[in-house]
Amino acid sequence: MEAIFLQPVFQERIWGGVKLKTMFGYELPSAHTGECWAVSAHPNGPSIVQNGPFAGQTLGELWTTQPQLFGSQAERFPLLTKLLDASDDLSVQVHPADDYARRHEGGELGKTECWYIVAADPGAQIIFGHQARTREQYAAMIEAGRWDELLSYVPVQAGDFFYVPSGTLHALGKGVVVLETQQSSDTTYRVYDYDRTDAQGNRRELHLEKAIDVTTVPHEASSQDYRVERREGTELTTYVSNRFFTVQEWQVSGPTAFPAPERYLIVSVLDGEGELQADGKGYSLRKGEHFILPLGFGAFTLDGRLELIVSHE
Repeated sequence: MEAIFLQPVFQERIWGGVKLKTMFGYELPSAHTGECWAVSAHPNGPSIVQNGPFAGQTLGELWTTQPQLFGSQAERFPLLTKLLDASDDLSVQVHPADDYARRHEGGELGKTECWYIVAADPGAQIIFGHQARTREQYAAMIEAGRWDELLSYVPVQAGDFFYVPSGTLHALGKGVVVLETQQSSDTTYRVYDYDRTDAQGNRRELHLEKAIDVTTVPHEASSQDYRVERREGTELTTYVSNRFFTVQEWQVSGPTAFPAPERYLIVSVLDGEGELQADGKGYSLRKGEHFILPLGFGAFTLDGRLELIVSHE
C-alpha cells in the first residue's frame, strides 16, 4: 500500500496571476493562472496519479476501479482540493446546496467549501456575507447596484480560516492565496463581476435569478470553534468537521508517530520539507506536493518541518 501522489491541474482565470509559481514552484500555463486543482476527480480537471502501480490513471478512474483504497459510500470522489491565486478580485458569487444543484445543474453536487489563507498582501480582504435582511431587500440592492451597502468586507492575513457553506455570498479579494477544500463541484452563480470584460470585450455571465434563489438571507455567520491538540512533534488544529468534510492543519516540527488512518486522508504540503515513513519505505515531502494516504495505509511517521492541510470526507 503506497501513498498516492497526484499531478495538479491548472486553470486560467481572468483574475489569476503567477504566485502559484513563485510560491510553490509550479510550471504554469500562463501569467493568469488562478487555480491549481491539486486533488480532483472532477471531469473539468482530473488529477493524474504520479507514482506506484496506478501511475497514469486519473483519480476518478482510481475511485471507480479500486474502491478498496477509499472505503467510501459516496457515488463519486466527494472532495476537491485547490490552491487559488487571487491576483485580482474574484467575482462576488454564491454556491447552491446539493438539492438545488441536483435539480438545476444536471445532478452536480452542491458546493460547500472552506478557505485556509496561505498568504495575504497588506490590506487584503475578502467579501464574506451581506447586509440584507430579507430576500426582497437582497434582490432590490442587487438590481440597484448598491454594492457598498450590500457586501460585508473582512480583512484577512495568513493563517486565517473561513468556513463557507453553500448559500454564503462571498469573494476572495486581490492579493490573497488560499487553499480551498470543497465539495467536488464546479457550480458557481456570479452576482457581480465589477463590469470586467474578457480579451474579446465580453462581460462574464451573471446568474442573478439562481443566486437570489440560493443565497442565505439574512447572512448566517458560522462559529469558529477550533480544536487544538499536541501529538509528539506535531500540533494538530481541527478547523471544521461536519457531514461534508473534516479539515485540519498539522504543524510538524519533529518526529511524530501516527496510527493507521481509519479513512483515506488527503494531504497538501503548504510549506517546509520532511519525510513520511511507513512500512520500511520513506517518502520525501516538500512544499507544493499533494497526496492521498489510502485506507489500509497503516501506521506512519512524519518528521521534519512541515505545514500540512489534511482533510477527509
